[in-house]
Order: sequence, then structure tokens, then C-alpha cells
Amino acid sequence: MPLLWIIVLLLVILAIGGGVAVSNLLWLLLIVALIVAVVGLVSGRRAV
Repeated sequence: MPLLWIIVLLLVILAIGGGVAVSNLLWLLLIVALIVAVVGLVSGRRAV
């Protein structure tokens, strides 16, 4: 499992478990991570 997907999973867990102020920041980071993941999948690059 690529490191990126592990990071996305951790961000989802932390965002759900966090408070309102904290989870807003984590959801923003989650969106950024998802955009990076989609771009990585579209470009065909593989995580090492």
C-alpha cells in the first residue's frame, strides 16, 4: 500500500475524531492529499 494512501487514511481518521477547529484543518489537508493522489493516479506514476 503506497504511503500516500496511508496518509490519507490517517487524515480521515483524525478529521473524524478531532474537534471542530482541528478537523477543519485536517479536512483541508485531506482535500489536498486527495488531489495529489488523483493527479498521481492520472499521471500513472507509482509510489516507491
